[in-house]
Amino acid sequence: FDSISDAIKPYDKSVLPDYFKFLDTYLGIRFENVCMKDSRELNKEDMQSCKKTIEKGKEKYFLITHGTYTMPDTARFLEAKLERKDAVVLLTGSMKPIRGFDASDAPFNLGFAIGQMDSLEPGVYVAMHGRIFKPSELSKTLSEGRFTSIEDE
Repeated sequence: FDSISDAIKPYDKSVLPDYFKFLDTYLGIRFENVCMKDSRELNKEDMQSCKKTIEKGKEKYFLITHGTYTMPDTARFLEAKLERKDAVVLLTGSMKPIRGFDASDAPFNLGFAIGQMDSLEPGVYVAMHGRIFKPSELSKTLSEGRFTSIEDE
């Protein structure tokens, strides 16, 4: 393989619009694809694109679905660089993709994140495994396949 994305192909388009249409929620959701690539291949330009999308958005709440490999990096970048201080930015993802895995944690993480959004103060957060993390306290424990607080280690 020439790159990680050749070995593990991300979806061509987001599965989330169809997923939320299927759920028939009362939420007014607007979707915008910033990039569709394996998170191990994200770079500063991709993080800048994410930041620009939030900066130009009129919404108060931003839910970013993100690959777990570099989710802490993007969360820390946004926490440090985001000029907008009135928005709630919440990153979530899954250890197993939402489609193609019966035991995916994606539906739980998405539902938990959405359920928590309006109770959070403006800032950047990560929602995983039924917990809300600040970017500065987030750690991914590869051996356990989960996120924890640095204080838990």
